[in-house]
Amino acid sequence: MKVINRILKANEGRDPQRLAMKYAAMRTDPFVFLRATCHLFYDRLPKDGMFKSSPLVWSCGDLHIENFGSYKGDNRLAYFDINDFDEAALAPVPWELSRLLVSILVGVPSLGLSNMDAHTLAQECMHAYSHALGLGKSRWVERETASGLVGQLLDQVRLRSRVDFLNKRTLKSKGQRRFRIDGKKLLPISELERKQIHRFMYDFAQAQDQPGFYKTIDIARRVAGTGSLGVARYAILVEGKGSPEQNYLLDLKQALPSSIARHLPKLQPEWNNHAERVVSLQRRMQAVSIAFLHAVEIQGQSYVLRALQPTEDRVPLTGQQHHLDHLLGVVRVMGQCLAWAQLRSAGRQGSAIADALIDFSARKKWQANLLPVCHELAARVKEDWRSYCTAYDDGIFTLA
Repeated sequence: MKVINRILKANEGRDPQRLAMKYAAMRTDPFVFLRATCHLFYDRLPKDGMFKSSPLVWSCGDLHIENFGSYKGDNRLAYFDINDFDEAALAPVPWELSRLLVSILVGVPSLGLSNMDAHTLAQECMHAYSHALGLGKSRWVERETASGLVGQLLDQVRLRSRVDFLNKRTLKSKGQRRFRIDGKKLLPISELERKQIHRFMYDFAQAQDQPGFYKTIDIARRVAGTGSLGVARYAILVEGKGSPEQNYLLDLKQALPSSIARHLPKLQPEWNNHAERVVSLQRRMQAVSIAFLHAVEIQGQSYVLRALQPTEDRVPLTGQQHHLDHLLGVVRVMGQCLAWAQLRSAGRQGSAIADALIDFSARKKWQANLLPVCHELAARVKEDWRSYCTAYDDGIFTLA
């Protein structure tokens, strides 16, 4: 029951409608369960040996194979990078890497590949990470040379029609757009919430260079992600460069304390609020950050405002069958992106300098020991998921 109680406690106070969606999704397979229970993973993570003594780096905190994706940066070019920083914090090097490797070990078998294939992919990811870290130079995925699934994603974002994207999320009538409330991606909003966010957006717009761009047309509650389902989150339709075809979509998401905070080293900076932590570390770790990224406050609660990023902009792994060769290139890029993010943010507010990371990459002992530990952690994830399934089927996670 300890696992069950930890899950219930971690989700206290969330919006019941979206929390019910999260609980149902967690029942589907161990990989979704892993994505939704970041706090449990760090409960299981060893706190001794290399997990304690390794250099400290800036970490997104919840790295897994579906927390990479493509997006348009604030320079309007397409990038592929780590894209979720809700749990971001300063942590020893192996913490972030081990969660990524465990996500491969847990998630890949659901793609029609064997456990041995999953091991091969995890090993390849680790080697790509170590090699990129050892070079000591932070880079980014080159749009012109990216191939395979990552190249396809970058092309998808680069070539996406604004009108087509708007038409998927909105309905147009008499030259005016409104959100398409479908009960899956978008939910209706209460009048009180609508007034609060309209008021915030008006005040926010007045402080920007082009206030008219942020004129709010419509607002809806947004359903996206897994771990954060139930957290206050909104989709905002704004005037942009002109209605109806040049409207823009923004995402407004409440920022909560990192779910791994109780496990973290004490050496953490003091932030004004959790949105400042998320936004500061996202800007620090990404080569170029997503457009319209801001840390804001609404009635004493902190939120992250940014361009709305479609869930389709992740590497399409789950729900499809894949060949091993197709995924080798993907996991190599993921390992490299992690190393580049750590190098890019090195030497900042307590994180190790690049020389220390280069030295760490050359040590053979941690590379020999990490994968066996990740296999053990993957087995615990599956065991916890089975316990969850029993409790879910017994009605423990039914919301009144």
